Amino acid sequence: MLKRIREDTSTVFAKDPAAKTMWEVLFLYPGLHALWLHRLAHFLWRHRLRFLGRLVSHLSRWITGVEIHPGASIGRRFFIDHGMGVVIGETSEIGDDVLIYQGVVLGGTSAEKKKRHPTIGDGVVIGAGATLLGPITVGDGARIGAGSVVIKSVPSGATAVGVPARIAGDGRREEAAAVLQHDQLPDPVQRALAQALARQARLEKRIEALEKAAGKPQGKA
Repeated sequence: MLKRIREDTSTVFAKDPAAKTMWEVLFLYPGLHALWLHRLAHFLWRHRLRFLGRLVSHLSRWITGVEIHPGASIGRRFFIDHGMGVVIGETSEIGDDVLIYQGVVLGGTSAEKKKRHPTIGDGVVIGAGATLLGPITVGDGARIGAGSVVIKSVPSGATAVGVPARIAGDGRREEAAAVLQHDQLPDPVQRALAQALARQARLEKRIEALEKAAGKPQGKA
């Protein structure tokens, strides 16, 4: 137990540059408190004490502003930065070393009693206000841009941004120090426009060369 608490607090210091002292982390980080309360709620849920599990989860939401269903599975070194408005559904599965920000929703898209929430791989970063819906999979090391709405699976190491989210990264893992630089996420729409303009410029040069070779006045039909 103490080993896990030390690991949790070390994770806060590693992922939040605003963390200054151990006392501050222990008493003033609602995302950390939400995680600890979820572990208790999840234990009760797995031992079929469903009402008590939901009660702990409800109290956690009231205290921290974070709503995690007791049925959700969460790995190690998980950190919720700020936390207010985070919602994690019942069948969500979250791997190790995941970082999410305030307002993130891992939601379901079905009323059927089956897997209906996202599965998040190891080392994933999910930006503020992002919404991930349905039984999709976000691969290891992927990044989800702030405010994005993700309704399709995201490959490992990729970056997804936009509404609906599109893959913008090239599949290469980012450096650890770069995970907080949300202002530097690629824009898939801008990239597509740039590629189209570059292709147009190449075609215009080819047409110009062909017209010149044919002895045709340039710029005339």
